[in-house]
Amino acid sequence: MILGVVVVVFALAGASVAYLSSRPSTTAAPITHVPTTLAVLASTPTNNTTVDSNASIRISFNQPLAANSPMPTLQPTLAGHWEELSPTTLVFVQTSPWQPGQTVTVTVPGGAGGVRGIKGATLASTTTSTFNVAPLSLLRVQQLLAELGYLPLTFTPTVPVAAASVPTADEQGTFSWRWSTLPSQLTSQWSPGQANAITQGAIMRFEDVHNMTTDGQAGPAVWQALLADRAAGHVDADPYNYVLVSQSIPESLQLYSNGAVVFTTAVNTGVAGATTDVGTFPVYLRYRVTTMSGTNPDGTKYHDPGIPWVSYFHGGDALHGFVRSSYGTPQSVGCVEMTFANAAVVWPQTPIGTLVTVEP
Repeated sequence: MILGVVVVVFALAGASVAYLSSRPSTTAAPITHVPTTLAVLASTPTNNTTVDSNASIRISFNQPLAANSPMPTLQPTLAGHWEELSPTTLVFVQTSPWQPGQTVTVTVPGGAGGVRGIKGATLASTTTSTFNVAPLSLLRVQQLLAELGYLPLTFTPTVPVAAASVPTADEQGTFSWRWSTLPSQLTSQWSPGQANAITQGAIMRFEDVHNMTTDGQAGPAVWQALLADRAAGHVDADPYNYVLVSQSIPESLQLYSNGAVVFTTAVNTGVAGATTDVGTFPVYLRYRVTTMSGTNPDGTKYHDPGIPWVSYFHGGDALHGFVRSSYGTPQSVGCVEMTFANAAVVWPQTPIGTLVTVEP
């Protein structure tokens, strides 16, 4: 019996040894060979490409970098820091976007003072790559203006975007009129992605709010301010105003504010030989009081000081107060005249960029 027990014990022990020897080893895999020279394998964005302002910057090496290695540099500089995406790949984590239209250079320093590998290897020479940040398209400008309240339309992205990562590329989404009561004289002029008076006026209004030159052109300064306001959620709190002048007798002016007619008055437009041009134009210059000079249709000169509440919208044509014995018929030299009292009502509601439509 004792002999039988011993045999069983040895059998079990042998089985246990066999079982343990068949388990996968838990020993860490050996460290792979580290090259004796350091090299950049890839850099994105690739050289001479055009990317969105939130494009990820990555650099891959043929070996891990030393813990105290210098990092690549960016020109122009951008708030953010480098992190390891993997042992051999760096990614730049930016805390603000590139500005549209910028040219960015990524430099990986070489030589003795440059980046160093885990075993002390350095790059033989400095490497650089350059990429361009796409400028804002007119459509993207319109989308941002709508989101910030400078257009009589709203824009709703198909996929909501976090404020901290406002893209510069066109977004998929829809424009919608903010008020169904806007007149067709205004709404008929809207075209997404196309230059139009509505967009020009909105850009000028945005420029005026931000103390820029009000040229109605969306350039780098406007792009930067639009993206900053969108990221910060700075929406225009002022109403959207619009002026419609009819030259049908009796001539009249209607002032719209946020889609509703808030004021109507009789006006005088230009006489034959000095007519008021038909079209839609943004207010570009304003005076509480000024002197107006020019030439009458008969060739005589006029010089009228003390003209109040003046909003120029097209060349020498302006909305303003002027003393006449009557209003509602052509009597001016191209301007849109009204009583002093009525002009005082209109003037505060026609800031730079306000659209004025003159129809026959």
